[in-house]
Amino acid sequence: MATPTSTSPEDPTSSSSPSESLAPDGSDACELGNDYDGRLGLRISAIFVILVGSLLGAVVPILLARTARLPFPRTVFFIAKFFGSGVIIATAFIHLLAPAVEALESPCLGEDSIYAEYPWPMGIALMTVFTMFFIELLASRFDLMGAHRAGAAIAATKAYDPALDLIKSSWKEDNEMGLQTNYAPDATDNNSGTKEAPALGNITPRPKREVEDDQVAFSADRFAMQMTALFILEFGVIFHSIFIGLTLAVSGDEFVILYVVLVFHQTFEGLGLGSRLATAMWPPRQTWLPYVLGLAYALSTPVSIAAGLGVRQTLAPGSPTTLVVNGVFDSISAGILLYTGLVELMAHEFLFSDEMRRSSLGVMLGAFGCMVLGAGLMALLGKWA
Repeated sequence: MATPTSTSPEDPTSSSSPSESLAPDGSDACELGNDYDGRLGLRISAIFVILVGSLLGAVVPILLARTARLPFPRTVFFIAKFFGSGVIIATAFIHLLAPAVEALESPCLGEDSIYAEYPWPMGIALMTVFTMFFIELLASRFDLMGAHRAGAAIAATKAYDPALDLIKSSWKEDNEMGLQTNYAPDATDNNSGTKEAPALGNITPRPKREVEDDQVAFSADRFAMQMTALFILEFGVIFHSIFIGLTLAVSGDEFVILYVVLVFHQTFEGLGLGSRLATAMWPPRQTWLPYVLGLAYALSTPVSIAAGLGVRQTLAPGSPTTLVVNGVFDSISAGILLYTGLVELMAHEFLFSDEMRRSSLGVMLGAFGCMVLGAGLMALLGKWA
């Protein structure tokens, strides 16, 4: 019969703590399980509470904007729309890119791993930004969304945007007749040998058919860009929501704080997505699609929480595989939201929007303030989750 070998307290190999029996590169620390500590009833309640919050954020804006029987102040939608834009931008930096850096630079992956030799989170996000831009280029050039084939049906599509109505109310339309100033290509010479400027009154109406053709082409291009941006945004936020749901399902002492923070997190993020779904131009036969996309977002985190609880005995958020998967997908999602937030939401809504450029200074500053408030609150939530 073998006798047990006794070890002195000073012997570092005698400790039963996993953290004290690590390999020099620290890789064994990733083999630990999770911090699940019971409280199953409270965790199950998170499924339904977060579902309600996500639905309020993602689906209610669509209902309010597209249901005539539900009148509400335009200011409410104005605030929600630009507040949501700020939320999406802050999510990219604080809730996606920062966790991706933490995951892929974790000592658990080892000092000699490929992830320690290069700032992969930023590199992956950079590649994603260019990929998103390339996809949008192809979608608009080759009509991948079928916008030009739809023709006049797209032009006749009505976009429901109470926020835009509020912006337009601050300025007066200068020209509602489709007029264009046509200057002669060759101005007449005067006696001094210089060219005379054409008469200011040389304004002729463009043919009605030409104006309508331009409107159809513009609407089709705008529709293609909107659809591409929306589906890209949907993809990014859903992947992010799945991973945070799995994390919440097996979290330990920090569960209560994480629970509360994620309720606000998902509601705010849903608000950013829902306000965009609500104001997009949807063809008459696809008016149901924004509701489906909003519902898909609302279900993503609750379903992932349920899945995480189902595999709580084997789910290991700190394992090397999980860290790499989380880091890579967080980096991809960060690139998606960075492109969408900076290009589609900030640049298009402020710099390239004719309505915003012609709005009053107060309206423009109000929209900017709402966006900064959304970004600030979402960044603040990053302190806890």
